[in-house]
Amino acid sequence: MIDELYADLDKRMDKTVESVRVEFSKIRTGKASPALLDTVNVDYYGNPSPLKQVATIATPEPRLITIQPWEKGMLGPIEKAILASELGVTPNNDGNIIRIPIPPLTEERRKDLVKLIKKFGEEGKVAVRNIRREGNDKLKKAEKKHEISEDNMHDANDRVQKLTDAHTETIDKLVNMKEEEVMEV
Repeated sequence: MIDELYADLDKRMDKTVESVRVEFSKIRTGKASPALLDTVNVDYYGNPSPLKQVATIATPEPRLITIQPWEKGMLGPIEKAILASELGVTPNNDGNIIRIPIPPLTEERRKDLVKLIKKFGEEGKVAVRNIRREGNDKLKKAEKKHEISEDNMHDANDRVQKLTDAHTETIDKLVNMKEEEVMEV
């Protein structure tokens, strides 16, 4: 029972860390990255489809993203979807390909992004701690029902705490890496 609970908590905490990683990939750092467009959906013959399913996305230069639609008729809808996405970028359509220049970040914008990164990191750590609390509550209930001994409960609580510490440390590392990336000029 304890091992199953531990595996479940580990899996849920891993998902939380991955969620933080995904949020960080959406933050524009002044460098071109195809991940910046992951949230953009294009109207593809009446169906909203992810941009990467209707076009090839590339970064030929550090500050340029190019989008080559598989069908020429998709240029307009892709351009509209990017403008509607509120990414803060302006696509340039030359009739064959869409180019998105990524402007360098101002110092003020960098500081705002660092605040946002820290906020996402803290939300992730709070989610991990909530998972820990749920796990500890389950252990207490199991101990009260005499399914496990008090010593087993304390050992399992220690194990859950170590798991929590490992995941919060991973989130802290992600925050530090992203912060360095954003502040890099």
